[in-house]
Amino acid sequence: MTSLVWSPSFVRVLRRKTQRNPQLRDKVGQTLRRLADDPYHPSLRTHKLAGELSGTWACSVTRDIRVVFEFVTDAESGEVEIHLLTVGTHDAVY
Repeated sequence: MTSLVWSPSFVRVLRRKTQRNPQLRDKVGQTLRRLADDPYHPSLRTHKLAGELSGTWACSVTRDIRVVFEFVTDAESGEVEIHLLTVGTHDAVY
């Protein structure tokens, strides 16, 4: 299981999105649990991003909602962590 590191901006955006759409909270929670268990699970449709977002990855929460993250190796433990960067619609995060 990979550790998830929630950036302040991710928390802020997620809070704003789930206030407007409470059903989204459960879907994001389920997606993040699956991401921590297996970042490449087929249902996540995990993929590398290019261009300005080069070096980051995205996975799908719903048909239009994405989570953008990066894989980072912790300097002390050597463990790979997933840093959650943002969440939003396809057009908003790309």
